[in-house]
Amino acid sequence: MDPEDTLLALKRIAEDAAEAEGPEEALWHITRALPAMLGDPAAALRPNAFREVPPPFVGTAAAFFMRMPDGAHHVITASVNFPRAQHHELVRITLGHPGEVARTRRPLLLRDTALHPNFVKILQSFRAGSSMFAPLLWRGAYLGVLICANSARGTFSERDLLALQAFAGLASALWVAQGGPAWLAALDTSSLPVRNEGT
Repeated sequence: MDPEDTLLALKRIAEDAAEAEGPEEALWHITRALPAMLGDPAAALRPNAFREVPPPFVGTAAAFFMRMPDGAHHVITASVNFPRAQHHELVRITLGHPGEVARTRRPLLLRDTALHPNFVKILQSFRAGSSMFAPLLWRGAYLGVLICANSARGTFSERDLLALQAFAGLASALWVAQGGPAWLAALDTSSLPVRNEGT
């Protein structure tokens, strides 16, 4: 996507999200746009592109992992290309690379997840070949992490990570303005699936 198209997309996303009816709906405007905006589509055409052959899915998944009020879990929020069963799944806040971002509050880029032996599969749609993570911060407080994962190795670059960080900053403001913390506090977790380990 060229810079002008990116700016126009960002303008549209910000305007639509500001009109959303609630915090998760606002975040969905971001995650729905990311698969078409970020990453190199040619990565899927390279030899040995996929960790699973044949790949069960070719493309990008995106979601927010928002910190629950008790600080023990993230909840998967505004997910795109995640299985329906993982919508609002609770994930132990220390698990995998989302857990590392929660601890360090720093972004991460994994160009090839196979080169990271500590990579934990949380997404159940496919095994990510490339992934990136950007923290959501608000006045020094950690709110959660924005995640993008693609099935092909080498999909994401430093430029993509910078864009993801910009979207994470927008998401932080939207989350607070739309009452995200109160939405989380009112979320009934009694019947939500819980993931304490990856695969």
